[in-house]
Amino acid sequence: MSRELVDAIKELGNQRGIDSETLMEALEDALLSAYKKMPNAARYARVEVDRETADFHVYELVLPPELERQLLAQVAEQQEREIDPETGEPREPEEPKLDEEMLAPYEDQIEVRDVTPDDFGRIAAQTAKQVILQRIREAERRMVYEEFKDRVGELVTGIIQQSDNRYTLVQLRDRVEALLPRSEQVWNERYDHGMRIKAVITDVSAEGKGPTIVVSRRSPELIKQLFELEVPEVADGLVEIVGVAREPGFRSKIAVVSHADGVDPVGACVGPRGSRVRMVVSELRGEKIDIIPYNEEPARFVAKALSPARVREVIVDDETKEATVIVPDDQLSLAIGREGQNARLAAKLTGWKVDIVSESEFSQQEDLEYAEEEEQADGRCAAVLSAGRRCPNASLPGSRYCGLPQHQALARFATNQVTVLASLSDEEVATLADPDADESAVAQLVERAERAYEEAQQAEAAEAEEGEGPAEEAAGDGAAEEAEGASEEGADVADGEAEASEAQAGEPAAEAVEPQADEAGEAEGAEGEAEAEDAEASDEAAAADEQADEGATVEGDGEETSAEERAEA
Repeated sequence: MSRELVDAIKELGNQRGIDSETLMEALEDALLSAYKKMPNAARYARVEVDRETADFHVYELVLPPELERQLLAQVAEQQEREIDPETGEPREPEEPKLDEEMLAPYEDQIEVRDVTPDDFGRIAAQTAKQVILQRIREAERRMVYEEFKDRVGELVTGIIQQSDNRYTLVQLRDRVEALLPRSEQVWNERYDHGMRIKAVITDVSAEGKGPTIVVSRRSPELIKQLFELEVPEVADGLVEIVGVAREPGFRSKIAVVSHADGVDPVGACVGPRGSRVRMVVSELRGEKIDIIPYNEEPARFVAKALSPARVREVIVDDETKEATVIVPDDQLSLAIGREGQNARLAAKLTGWKVDIVSESEFSQQEDLEYAEEEEQADGRCAAVLSAGRRCPNASLPGSRYCGLPQHQALARFATNQVTVLASLSDEEVATLADPDADESAVAQLVERAERAYEEAQQAEAAEAEEGEGPAEEAAGDGAAEEAEGASEEGADVADGEAEASEAQAGEPAAEAVEPQADEAGEAEGAEGEAEAEDAEASDEAAAADEQADEGATVEGDGEETSAEERAEA
């Protein structure tokens, strides 16, 4: 070989970023492979290439027969039996081979002969070319793996090259590509060719033909990395993202805490007029983000995690890590969220089991608990008799009921009403009162009694509805009669007012014709005014009665009639 070949190998190493020594070793392996393809080639050989002059030599290694048998036996023992995946039968082991590493400790026993051929030929040169290219590809893959194996969880930017139903191919840089599997894609995102996206490296593997780099758009780590990229306080460590709860494509919640005085963690992540969080939301294709201040007190942290809903009170149980959140009635749906999303994210962010109840529901639960505590405190039997009164007997120690079998059997039911046992016989009631009775038989009896009790209640409700019909008709008839009476009374009042008007109109004529009748006319006028006042009072009373009985129309008619008669008078 010539000096130009060595220079070409070094230049290739500089272009691909591969060590020139690695390429020279690849050249030696390529020449050895080419020599093996020549006729009458030695079984064991070694090729050495001078790094300066590019001269090469092929040396045959002659092993003593005993050493060769010993090494071949060792290789045969180390070989594992392989199973054919198609037939399921064991494969025949390959012929054992000895490599140069196994022969190195026995150099003093091995004879070396120079068997360098004069010309390799065209086939040998083609084989050498393939081996060199293969070694170059292997070196590049190894370099890529070494570069990315420690970058798991890091944010990278790539360009979409290809997308199908299985995965999307993302080019990170020249000759380096990553896979975005279907399971790591967001449901509402499109990945078009040439689009630039950001993703997080989740796995780097060296198995297979080359290193496999897997990236994700669903990982919660993506939100952390995006905020670190957009918020300088997060990148500098002044603000820390403590936790992330995410449902990709819908909503995310992050908890932030400040490690520096005077730095608002929420304000730093939101940015001036929401500019910082807006950039993150834009990169996530419109996914909503709630930024919540972290608090070491679980109750306050859970209350903040349910934002934007307002919380009235939080009751926590430190042993079971359960939190009961009490919210106003109008905030219940907002606290739960669509399909429980808000409550689910809050539980995931805080690590607590969150139970959300409204104020009215919680007050009812408290009333029931208080009533049960009162029943247990007064020492009386909790059974309610068929007459609706509570049993006057004292309850047994450790029980809410007295010693009667019917009352002891009520412990199997959710109600204290004795009427729930009406469909059972005395023997069946005694079975329910026995604490050692068979659970399967008890369950059947309880189910049958509850079903009969519900049917009885439904029948009573139906009878009550039927009884309300005639009562309503009678009430309607009474109202009609009252309306008619009111109309007659209104007419009488109108007549009285008309008479009073006529009496007032007749006063001047009586004075002109018969002066002696003046006093009589005034008396009649006074009587008419008194009757008119009495009529007005009775009219107001009738109007009140008519309004209560929905008879306001009659009153209006009476008023119109009296107005017309007054006009005629």
